[in-house]
Amino acid sequence: MPKELHQEIQSFLGGILGPGAFEIHPLAGDASARRYFRVVAHDDSWVLMLWEPFIDDGKYPFLSVRSHFEKHGVQVPKVMGLRPEKGLVLLEDLGDLTLERKFWENQNEEHSLPYYKSTIDELLKMHYHSTFDRSSPCVAFTVEFDSAKLLWEMNYGREHLLEGLCEIKPSASAQKELQEIFLNICDTLSKEPKFIAHRDYHSRNVMIKHGKVRVIDFQDARMGTIQYDLVSLLRDSYVNLSDDSTLKLLNYYLDGRTQLESKFQLPKISRDHFDHIFEVQTIQRCFKACGSFASFKMLRQDNRYLKYLAPTLKTVRRSLEPFPKYRPFLSLLEDGGVFETNFDVS
Repeated sequence: MPKELHQEIQSFLGGILGPGAFEIHPLAGDASARRYFRVVAHDDSWVLMLWEPFIDDGKYPFLSVRSHFEKHGVQVPKVMGLRPEKGLVLLEDLGDLTLERKFWENQNEEHSLPYYKSTIDELLKMHYHSTFDRSSPCVAFTVEFDSAKLLWEMNYGREHLLEGLCEIKPSASAQKELQEIFLNICDTLSKEPKFIAHRDYHSRNVMIKHGKVRVIDFQDARMGTIQYDLVSLLRDSYVNLSDDSTLKLLNYYLDGRTQLESKFQLPKISRDHFDHIFEVQTIQRCFKACGSFASFKMLRQDNRYLKYLAPTLKTVRRSLEPFPKYRPFLSLLEDGGVFETNFDVS
């Protein structure tokens, strides 16, 4: 850490926590440019988030979304202090136990389901309680998963996975056909009713502290389908939820939504339509995730995420198979040998 930054952090922490020595330990970061440190002092600990400088005008996404979620009971970390001009935010320490780790620690998948149900309880607050309160501004209301954004995500997968990592060079006619399929997928999703979506609601962004789930990494929240977050959680690249557990949790979500229909004047959902959109969203969301994993390798030589490509591509394949109109997309993946490639070089 540069000396000037170290001094700035010491000054910042001293102003919040009082005089005394602080131990500052780097934490493993996520796939973003944010950096995290655990601060230990006075037999307590906090997490310091270091990002780019910002203006605290109510529009900074992390703080705006956090405040709106907290207002509606979503379990988010407390903010202990901030220094916007230096990009410093001191947060409550939620520990190191993620939903992902909880899942893999349990030899019986059933034992992790109560935590997943709690995670869905938080999702219901985001999707409905937070969405239907427009009395205070939240930046999540100003951005959405429209067709253009969804299409950008799919083309990110095409660029970094197919053309980049796999070196697949489709003909001009195949590229045109692929873009038509992508656009159909994205238009289908864009026409759905939109609610506040966390955007990255997977098992690494749910912490468990004192047996209660807490939500992190919500700064990219935007308006989208309810299925977007459900796909992120239940068809997560980092865990291997069984079909039976996935069905149970989807039913749990829909039961929770039914209980809110009167409160928010929600229309009843056709289960067939819900499941149809869930599969289309799986294709879009999981293919984009594959593009992200490939991009880490292609852009910064980070191999850590390659091992998640094969299982995520398997999920994409399963969701593509029931759709005859998407067959050219599936054929491109099959003919390019994508499903047989061993991406994990570890």
